Amino acid sequence: MNIVVGVFDLFTYAIAGGLYVVLAGFVADRLGLVELSSLNGVNGVLLVIGAVVLSYLLGILGYPLGSLLDRVVPGRRRDARAEFRRRNPAARDRAFVDADSFLLLAALQLHDMDAATEVNRLRASGLMARNAGPALALAAVTALVEAFTDGHPVLAALCAVVFGAAAVLLVRQGRRLSFMASMKTLELSFWLPDVDDRIRSAKP
Repeated sequence: MNIVVGVFDLFTYAIAGGLYVVLAGFVADRLGLVELSSLNGVNGVLLVIGAVVLSYLLGILGYPLGSLLDRVVPGRRRDARAEFRRRNPAARDRAFVDADSFLLLAALQLHDMDAATEVNRLRASGLMARNAGPALALAAVTALVEAFTDGHPVLAALCAVVFGAAAVLLVRQGRRLSFMASMKTLELSFWLPDVDDRIRSAKP
């Protein structure tokens, strides 16, 4: 369980937060606030530990930005329950289909941790993609500013376009992976013993 949580946190927070760290370092260097070359004398182990901790914290702080960007970016949002019912007509009237996804995931973790790990991997990958979107959107804005202030405007403008497009694509890919995680949760829950009776008994 500790390994699963560690991997989930790494994908969901630390990787996206690392992008914020890189962007902040670039901006600070361009503004002359810090000299990145001065870090050469810092202990390598401490530098790595500090970077990981800072990435994790920034990933947590940036989590709401990912949620906000997900609401702003246009695109189709697929309903996992409706799709599951369409693919599996025999499960249309089963109680577990309408149950809370996290409750089903908890049941999967108790019944088969290996199966639940696959769901967690998809969820973490989806959140990582979504949460990385705002960092790249900010990078696109930074590159756009560089296009007017730097000596290489064409390259900066190209970077702005690439970063902006990547931000949108990451958010959409995050939705796709989250949909796949929800589908996988329902598909695995289909085989849980007595899951429908447990769901019905839990209702008031």
